[in-house]
Amino acid sequence: MPHALIITTAGINCDLELARAFELAGATPTSVHLNDLLADPKRLDDADLIGLPGGFSYGDAIAAGRIAAQLMRRALYPAFVRAIERGTPIIAPCNGFQIAVQIGLLPGPTPGASWPADPPTPSVTLTRNASARFVDRWCAIDIPTDTRCVWTRGLEVHGQPAVLPVAHGEGRFFAASDDLVDRLADAGQIAVRYASDDNPNGSAGDVAGICDPSGLVFGLMPHPERYTRWTQHPRWSRLDDAQMIGEPPGLAMFRNAVAHVAQAAAT
Repeated sequence: MPHALIITTAGINCDLELARAFELAGATPTSVHLNDLLADPKRLDDADLIGLPGGFSYGDAIAAGRIAAQLMRRALYPAFVRAIERGTPIIAPCNGFQIAVQIGLLPGPTPGASWPADPPTPSVTLTRNASARFVDRWCAIDIPTDTRCVWTRGLEVHGQPAVLPVAHGEGRFFAASDDLVDRLADAGQIAVRYASDDNPNGSAGDVAGICDPSGLVFGLMPHPERYTRWTQHPRWSRLDDAQMIGEPPGLAMFRNAVAHVAQAAAT
């Protein structure tokens, strides 16, 4: 079974859900505290999958994910790049997404270019919701058919509209230039969007999640780890058998990544 390494630290509160999602998808999860990882970054070299969980790392002091990101950016960026270059899928929901963009892992280098030796200046951010309120609800989502993301590529939800839960105050996707969202879409790096009439935070282009050019690094504001069983749906008791075909989209994402690792190991 592939090994999933989950990075946790003060204020992270979704690590157990993330571990369970990996386990349900066929991986063996292990949690490691950021302090231990900073002392021995090579522990990332043994991971087949990596998770940056959601929560409120270090109380989201200064800005959401800022402190955790700066610690990782300074000490762990080369180890993350090694992981990506050897084909390790990385998922970063909610606070993890905020951390990943500040480390410089997303949206990643220009397609076809190699990773820079030093962490790049972030070109996207997750900023305060347009409503200036914390949003905690379920949202309808769309999966672009042309995405290169190994977590969402080919994902289909049968029998009902796809939904995922969100819970954040700083989740509005914002790009440094007006055309960057279009360029990400053209490159297949939009991994998931909010339905056009159900954008909870005002994200540009209804972007809910993006991937890097390799398709391995996946950051999103919704929480797929919180929707791995049909009974987690807010109206599950009203769903009939025809609406619960296959697996919920959250679990399907983790299955995609674990299958990708298994396929790579077999070749």
